[in-house]
Amino acid sequence: MFWPSDCIAPAAMKASRVVCTLLVCLPAALWSPPALQAQTVTDGLMMPRGDLCTGFLYDHDRWEDYWEGALKRDNLNIGTLTTRSVSWVGNYGVTDRVNVIAMVPYVWTSASGGTLKGQRGLQDLTFALKVNALEVQAAGGAIKVIGVGALGAPLSDYTPDFYPLSLGSASKRVSGRLTLNYTSKRGLYLNGTSGYTWRDNVRLDRASYFTGGELVYGTAVAMPDVFDYSVSLGYSSGRLELPITFSQMVTRGGSDIRRQDMPFVSNKMDASRLDVTALYYLPGLENLGLRLAAARTLRGRNVGQSTTLQAGFLYVFHF
Repeated sequence: MFWPSDCIAPAAMKASRVVCTLLVCLPAALWSPPALQAQTVTDGLMMPRGDLCTGFLYDHDRWEDYWEGALKRDNLNIGTLTTRSVSWVGNYGVTDRVNVIAMVPYVWTSASGGTLKGQRGLQDLTFALKVNALEVQAAGGAIKVIGVGALGAPLSDYTPDFYPLSLGSASKRVSGRLTLNYTSKRGLYLNGTSGYTWRDNVRLDRASYFTGGELVYGTAVAMPDVFDYSVSLGYSSGRLELPITFSQMVTRGGSDIRRQDMPFVSNKMDASRLDVTALYYLPGLENLGLRLAAARTLRGRNVGQSTTLQAGFLYVFHF
């Protein structure tokens, strides 16, 4: 399970080498935290025309405590919740100012306590278009304005009605994002970004459900939209990428988890997170990059206080 929003993947060039930081998907269920698949859509870098950056990323996420509304607690019926995923990611430079991005994750969930059975399977396909709309030289560097549009939809018939072990929310979604980026000539950069995700209704395999203090008859569940923003400070050279990112997600509606109840797919899920990432391209293997990342949920509402670790590799093909 990941965050709500979109996916993105950037890249930077020095001489003939391309430094690529791939795609992060922020799909719709936050009960297990977001994948760390890159600098998300805050990135101000673009893949050059004809270059494809692709690879696989492994995420390992776990939590013991979670917020039931504003109350932080544990739950022996869950114990430690672990979510693992392997994601294929790809970013292709249609032009120097237009990139096409895709991501497909395979997800496993498990709980150390109780009798709940973990789930596994393909989650959602995310497809994004990233456009460098404006770039000007100023203040000893470059200022960019980047827009991103993304679509997402489930790839398998998984159930969203089994939180916190569901693979995701199973909701189709559309998102838009605006990013401002300043990069100095010495490689230091600052990013500010915000996005909004519209989510479609989901359907349950039952005739009624209880949410928001009332019993609802029917199978369709209205999903609240999601607003998110983040700020990143980092350093980029021809071989090394080092960003630190603070991000905040706010669900536009939804209810709290009822006391001693399981979470529900349309619950309000808010969270703030801190991410640290390192991407390094190997000497002698100019197009092969290794990626390590870690993230921690600082505060939240109706989400787990999770720690996420990521490792993976990316390779740049020049067409």
